[in-house]
Amino acid sequence: MHSIDIEAINQQIYLDSAFVTQLQSQTSGIIVGQEAMLERLLLGLLTRGHVLLEGLPGLAKTLAIKTLARAIDAKFSRIQFTPDLLPADVIGTMVYNPSRNEFSVRKGPIFANFILADEINRAPAKVQSALLEAMQERQVTIGTETFRLEEPFLVLATQSPIEQEGTYPLPEAQVDRFMLKVKIGYPTREEEREIIRRNLADDALGESVQPLVQPSDILRARESVRKIYMDEKIERYIVDIVFATRNPSDFGLKNLEGLISYGGSPRASINLALASKAYAFLKRRGYVIPEDVRNICHDVLRHRIGLTYEAEAESITQEDIIHRILNAVEVP
Repeated sequence: MHSIDIEAINQQIYLDSAFVTQLQSQTSGIIVGQEAMLERLLLGLLTRGHVLLEGLPGLAKTLAIKTLARAIDAKFSRIQFTPDLLPADVIGTMVYNPSRNEFSVRKGPIFANFILADEINRAPAKVQSALLEAMQERQVTIGTETFRLEEPFLVLATQSPIEQEGTYPLPEAQVDRFMLKVKIGYPTREEEREIIRRNLADDALGESVQPLVQPSDILRARESVRKIYMDEKIERYIVDIVFATRNPSDFGLKNLEGLISYGGSPRASINLALASKAYAFLKRRGYVIPEDVRNICHDVLRHRIGLTYEAEAESITQEDIIHRILNAVEVP
């Protein structure tokens, strides 16, 4: 019975995910390398999850989301976070109209499909909270009126790992609202040469992107992602990984106990399962394999594991801990 079902799901997913190849070829014509980052942005889109990007300036974070927004024929908004920003600058406010003697609503930049929250850790807590509430509830209240945000709605927040002065680090509970935390590295030597060539040849890089996909196609793809088959063994594997962040000694990792101050919440398990399904969708497959889980595990868990002072003193990172967990937990 299962084999017939899986075959049918496989065929359906293969048809529904046809646009992924087009999107990837369109974006790779603009952005050199960074396939993993673009893949993670698509994962967020397909699962209604938001993405936190951590990387140094100049690594095409803004270009990537602008290119994707153009290719999906969606509305794009960029908010540059600064210490003097107010919640009204993000969500909007009531404006008095003297000729009519009444207040009217002026919507803020949050009313778009793609929001780039640039340097989110530069704005004070109340601005971060306004954005994070919109992310969670997918609605905004201005005055007495509540407005639903249009789907698809994806927030891509960026932060630089090197700047500490004049920043307001996101609290752990708020960081947990991001489905993925993606770390971006430098390009390879070959990629960097290609970047130079393209930028010297074309001044308006990214302006030529043609809309390939409608927002309705993304909403339909989300329905397909949920239909992807996940075996009970994979479910148990996901739960084991998350439980290993909470009780490492149960998995023969007693040496990690003094390094982890807190592990992943049930939100980590939900997001790991959802992201695994979306990853299978991107690979045009109707079922999840352990490799899908392992591939996106770091992005789902790195901001959900707390390190103790001992770990920091020994320069042990979340990456090291996730790596050890993946090596210790039995693969189905």
